Amino acid sequence: MTNKWQAGRLNSDLHDVGLDTLAVRSGQRRTPEAEHSEALFLTTSYVFESAADAAAHFSGAVKGNVYSRYTNPTVRNFEERLAAMEGAEQAVATSSGMSAILALVMALCSAGDHVVVSQSVFGSTISLFEKYFKRFGIEVDYVPLQDIGAWEAAYKPNTKLFFVESPSNPLSELVDIAALATSAHSRGVLLAVDNSFCTPVLQQPIKLGADIAVYSATKYIDGQGRCLGGALAGRAEHMNEMVGFLRTAGPTMSPFNAWIFLKGLETLKLRMQAHNENTLLLAQWLEKQPNVEKVYFAGLESHPQHALAKKQQQGFGAVLGFDVVGGKEAAWRLIDATRLISITANLGDAKTTITHPATTTHGRVTPEARLKAGIKDGLLRIAVGLEDMEDIKADLARGLAAV
Repeated sequence: MTNKWQAGRLNSDLHDVGLDTLAVRSGQRRTPEAEHSEALFLTTSYVFESAADAAAHFSGAVKGNVYSRYTNPTVRNFEERLAAMEGAEQAVATSSGMSAILALVMALCSAGDHVVVSQSVFGSTISLFEKYFKRFGIEVDYVPLQDIGAWEAAYKPNTKLFFVESPSNPLSELVDIAALATSAHSRGVLLAVDNSFCTPVLQQPIKLGADIAVYSATKYIDGQGRCLGGALAGRAEHMNEMVGFLRTAGPTMSPFNAWIFLKGLETLKLRMQAHNENTLLLAQWLEKQPNVEKVYFAGLESHPQHALAKKQQQGFGAVLGFDVVGGKEAAWRLIDATRLISITANLGDAKTTITHPATTTHGRVTPEARLKAGIKDGLLRIAVGLEDMEDIKADLARGLAAV
């Protein structure tokens, strides 16, 4: 075993390989046991050769595992694989997508800094900025996602960060990431893009000019609704600040969840392609239904930003929204009449899910803020899964008949 290990053949040669290969093989460092699948390190701590060795590790003079709150081989494997797929220098894993946003702002911003956020972000993201970041002296303003001029007009001398979701949840609105990055950088502002809906398979914000990509790994990276997790990817100088925050505050990813996400990354491209195909079929079908006022999905040619989506994405994702005639009452009747689709606010699952954003994901947002974000009372969000789409259409037809 020793000779085999020292020969170096246990680890893959990943020089100049493609995204698909990186998704399956990158980040793995095999142990002397020569395991084929990634090892799961369920340990809180690590042993050292001597007191001096322990001191060197704790001080950072020697790189290595210290404590699993911020150094764990399985979590590191996930971080390195995601960074490789994203085209980033480094990635940092967190306990959830929301804790990734928390780590981003806490690590890079201070009291008195100003952050500009797109109006159409996830409801919990708005709550985090409004209820908590503002409490600690961070100024927050919201602007229409797609309006570059509005971003520029919102800039102040103390502006530190632009934060966007693109595509947005649940209206599939987009921003020209490259254009916004250029605008941000000309003003000394960092750009963070929540890329949870597209994943690195369909969009790579770093390559488009963003400084930081933000992920809820809970969604498509897992892909089967099993584990909570989040991640950030970007330049090492910024990621090291995140590591410092995680080491102190502790919202870190568990090794078991990291192992699940590693398995998710292996099949991510295949799943995203299938999700994308299914969602386009369903969106086209919904556009033809009499009780549907409007469908929000960038894959449709009727979407005002369809050309931009084709330009900066390799696919359109798996989340669509649609307005039904009759407002909240009709939307609830539609949901309750379905028998196959899961009524849940989660997304990124193999199972198709449906929710009423105004009373779930955006329920804690003020009515005024919901209106600005385009969240109407008759809006429904569907995260399209991997089932037979004829079955999903039949289930929605049952719901639409109830409207």
